[in-house]
Amino acid sequence: MSLEPERISLLQSLKRRGISERVVSAMNTVKREDYVPHRLHDYAYHDEPLPIGNGQTISAPHMVAIMCELLSVEPSSNVLEVGTGSGYQAAVLAHLAGDGIVYTIERFERLAQEARKRVPANVIVNTGDGSLGFAEKAPFDRILVTCSAPDIPPPLLAQLKAGGRMVLPLGRGLQELYLVCKNHEITKEAHGAVAFVLLFGKYGFSESRDGGRANRFCF
Repeated sequence: MSLEPERISLLQSLKRRGISERVVSAMNTVKREDYVPHRLHDYAYHDEPLPIGNGQTISAPHMVAIMCELLSVEPSSNVLEVGTGSGYQAAVLAHLAGDGIVYTIERFERLAQEARKRVPANVIVNTGDGSLGFAEKAPFDRILVTCSAPDIPPPLLAQLKAGGRMVLPLGRGLQELYLVCKNHEITKEAHGAVAFVLLFGKYGFSESRDGGRANRFCF
């Protein structure tokens, strides 16, 4: 079955949402079917999250677009992503970053290994505690967190360059998407209710306490 009509329809719906041509073009370049399990190939352009294993998901396309739009990645940006998943969002960020590099951290080695096979050359996939960031490659122009934290992890804020932007969901249960800007002061702007898997780690949630209640879907 050809996915082309559904792909075109999805891209048009993103434009109607007010997503910029630049973000839509990047999402047009990255084929979502390459980042979902083969058994879900026919659902690749449904605007919904899909399971990818290890209790994780690939986010709904509209959420990928909204987060990229808020992040406002510029060409040659140095970007950190926390929560690689299948690598789809990192690939979109890589196209937006142009000559820049996207460093992405995944807690599950199996997902990291699979993502490495798919992502563009300017995406570096690592495994570890994403709440600690990636200090050896800091500072970052942009940071995107694709899992919900209890609060802004201090290492991520420290690794964000002056004038930089961070987008992340905060909360457990009721979650809110925030744009954080680091200028003369730190500003935090809410951008609507969301539902993401939880960020586990030193500055995230406790896996022993919260692991059984992690939300499985990223809307």
